[in-house]
Amino acid sequence: MSERTLKADFENRAPSEHPSRWNDLWVEGFTPWDRGLPSPALLELLTERPELLPVSGSTNTGKKLKALVPGCGKGYEVLLLSAFGYDAYGLDVSEKALEFAREHEKEMGSQEVYKTREGVERGKVAWLCGDFFTSDVFKDVQDFETGFDFIYDYTFLCALPLSLRSKWSQRQNELLAPGGRLMCLEFPTNKPTNSGGPPWPLPPKIYQALLPRPGVELKYDDQGVLVESELGPPSPKGLMALAHYQPKKTHKAGYDAEGKLMDFVSIWGHNDSA
Repeated sequence: MSERTLKADFENRAPSEHPSRWNDLWVEGFTPWDRGLPSPALLELLTERPELLPVSGSTNTGKKLKALVPGCGKGYEVLLLSAFGYDAYGLDVSEKALEFAREHEKEMGSQEVYKTREGVERGKVAWLCGDFFTSDVFKDVQDFETGFDFIYDYTFLCALPLSLRSKWSQRQNELLAPGGRLMCLEFPTNKPTNSGGPPWPLPPKIYQALLPRPGVELKYDDQGVLVESELGPPSPKGLMALAHYQPKKTHKAGYDAEGKLMDFVSIWGHNDSA
């Protein structure tokens, strides 16, 4: 019997069917993307790379900074950001995933990784069920119009069909506050470009093409390789890459068969507030 794959689950399904299918998979307990713990790369950023975190010029100065984790699943990173003082919002299209997230939140007090650091007041946690691409899902977010100071993207872009990538770049641009930071944990970077998905192959150059050009459709050849020669210039309103590096460690899925770390971290901000 062949091993079940996410690709097979989504093959021949229209993008409009994807949200309900993700929920079905949570109900069925088939969740190969669930890592079981917060991202080591995010923890590294929060503890060792403060120069890459949101700047003091954020529109939310004087209030707790707001963080968003789209496609949050069980909410490991949401709870971690809360422990570092952010008002943290976990967004998912699956209500079943958020049921698990609420259960995990009740248990987090027993886990060392979620302990607040000295002098840090824990931020609030909120769970949002709905579509990342609509504003309705954010109707209960306080001061939503100011944007989010920190957005964490991992196993979210790679779960989206290619037809939604331009909308993803546009939405990240819209949701990120002036002075805010978008962290992309780039994955999977070493998957063959013609292998399909989800998870869809995402070498770093895809992020580097998308985010400076919000809303622009990218072109790929018949092997799924980005046609870089047809990229237009970056938009003045696009996001700017502030850092690109490999973390010290990442989830097990981010290593190749020989044990080489393949994930990258990119940090992005608005051109006029970097």
